[in-house]
Amino acid sequence: MSTLEIVGGVIILLLSVVTIIICLSQDQKSQDSMTAALTGASTESFYGKNEGRTKEAILNKITKVLAILLFVAILAVNIIPIFTDK
Repeated sequence: MSTLEIVGGVIILLLSVVTIIICLSQDQKSQDSMTAALTGASTESFYGKNEGRTKEAILNKITKVLAILLFVAILAVNIIPIFTDK
């Protein structure tokens, strides 16, 4: 194993653990749309207008970024050794 593979493995391990922790800290989605359809509730509320700034929205953005970084790290660890072998 080369140093690059060891460092890449550690990065992948850390990214995956952080991604799991962030995913577990998110709230589960509820059936608000069904409830609103049955009761006639409106989605025009303060929460509905500012949901992009809530904790859940921030956690969703962080999860997406971590997933992309994890994907790129896995590709890099598997592709770079092909070009660096002698």
